[in-house]
Amino acid sequence: MMTMAAGLASRTYKAVLPDFVYEHFGDALWAGMIYFGIRMVCIRWGRARAVWISVLFSWCVEFSQMLQFPWLIELRSTLWGALLLGRGFLCMDLIRYLIGIGCVYLIDRFFLSKIMRL
Repeated sequence: MMTMAAGLASRTYKAVLPDFVYEHFGDALWAGMIYFGIRMVCIRWGRARAVWISVLFSWCVEFSQMLQFPWLIELRSTLWGALLLGRGFLCMDLIRYLIGIGCVYLIDRFFLSKIMRL
C-alpha cells in the first residue's frame, strides 16, 4: 500500500518534486509494487522467481503499449487503464522497471526478511 501511495504521489505532486523524481520514480515504484504483489500472492515462491516474474510481467505490459487496437487505446485513455497499462512505449521504462524491482528486492532481502523473523 505504501508503494502504491508513493507512486501515485510521485505523479500527483510533480510541481513540488524534483524533475528526476517525477520522471523516474513512478515507473520504478509501479514495478516494485508488482514485485511486492507477487511476493504477497505467491508466498511459497522464492525471491529470485518473484524478480523474474515481475520483470517479465512489467516488460510485457510495456511492450503491449506498442499494440494500437481501438479498444485498447480506449482502455488506456481511462485513469485506471493508464495506471495499469501505461500509455506509450519507452525504452527507458524498461530500465526503470529493472531498477525498481532491484531496489524492492534488496529491501525484501535485507530488511523485510529480518523484520519477519522478529
